[in-house]
Amino acid sequence: MSIVLEKKKTKRGRKKIPENLVYEILGNKKIYYRDYKKVLSGELPPEAVIGNSDLQAWIISLIVEYLFKKVDRKKYMILFNELGYFYTPKRQGKWLNLDIAVVSKEKLKKPEGTYLKVPPEVVIEVDTKADLSKIGDNYYIEKTDKLLKSGIKKVIWILTSPKKIIVAEKDKNWIITEYNSDIEVLDGIVLNLENLLKEEENS
Repeated sequence: MSIVLEKKKTKRGRKKIPENLVYEILGNKKIYYRDYKKVLSGELPPEAVIGNSDLQAWIISLIVEYLFKKVDRKKYMILFNELGYFYTPKRQGKWLNLDIAVVSKEKLKKPEGTYLKVPPEVVIEVDTKADLSKIGDNYYIEKTDKLLKSGIKKVIWILTSPKKIIVAEKDKNWIITEYNSDIEVLDGIVLNLENLLKEEENS
């Protein structure tokens, strides 16, 4: 897929950042793709910052495959691949991207061809492609808060660099744990990432 990078300028002559480099709208802040400045300078094409890393894509693929085997498909849809989600009641202008979302079929009667408008039961995020140079690690806290307040019951973060997992549920203490921990996704379905990775490496 080819993405055209249009160079626009503000009234003061500064280049305006193209909308296709906006990763998410978090509150009132535009969050750009990591390394977006290299796109603006011509060092990288837009496709280079928008795509997933091989590690991120690999872990997402393994988890999705695992969930397809375990989740009751009559009750839930498993949506993935940077699913756009309107997290505010007005459902306009503010969205977040979701790596993996388990959505109740009772809520999601029929796909509408837009960003998701109903809160998933569970969201699983693997790292982020967001530029954190201004917001820092507060990004993870702010995004998780927005997701939980929108009605999502559980948010699970998998952070590959420190090899940590964050489990956040509304009105409960958030947990930071290890890859080898048993994490309940929903309905008694337990994910142990370390075991999942070992099984794949030995297959």
